[in-house]
Amino acid sequence: MNNIKKAYIAGGCFWGMEDLFRNRPGITDTEVIYLGGTNDNPTYRNHPGHAEGIELTYDMSITSYKEILDYFFRIHNPTTVDRQGGDIGTSYRSAIFYQNEEEKQVAEEVIGIVNASGKWDDKVATTLEAFTKAWAAEEYHQDYLVKNPNGYTCHFERFGTYLS
Repeated sequence: MNNIKKAYIAGGCFWGMEDLFRNRPGITDTEVIYLGGTNDNPTYRNHPGHAEGIELTYDMSITSYKEILDYFFRIHNPTTVDRQGGDIGTSYRSAIFYQNEEEKQVAEEVIGIVNASGKWDDKVATTLEAFTKAWAAEEYHQDYLVKNPNGYTCHFERFGTYLS
């Protein structure tokens, strides 16, 4: 069990990110969440400052935090501020919620790699925010694209790996 860790990221509407991550090697569980905001017990109708994010449970013997962030930067546009696709507002910001200095350093390293890749016209706008607490989104948001296969998403694989 020492190999099981959690990662917290946000990159626009949580449905599409969850759907893509759920099938990644080493990901053992996903949950759509609210994090980084100003109120306790946020809801879809009341989540000021919170990002729509995902909690990833992963097995470090199969995947690494760095590989998770690599995929994160491949499935959304990290260069837009408070926007993904047609979704606009701070809820849809690109953010990495790091739990310790090691995760923060890995995130900074991967952002540097993404910026140096030249794959995007603009620089990464992803914020690095200290993780404090996450709240599960309502049940109807969990596994949304499994329940609604034709539902909205703006997430897809845009590039191959940034890592060599």
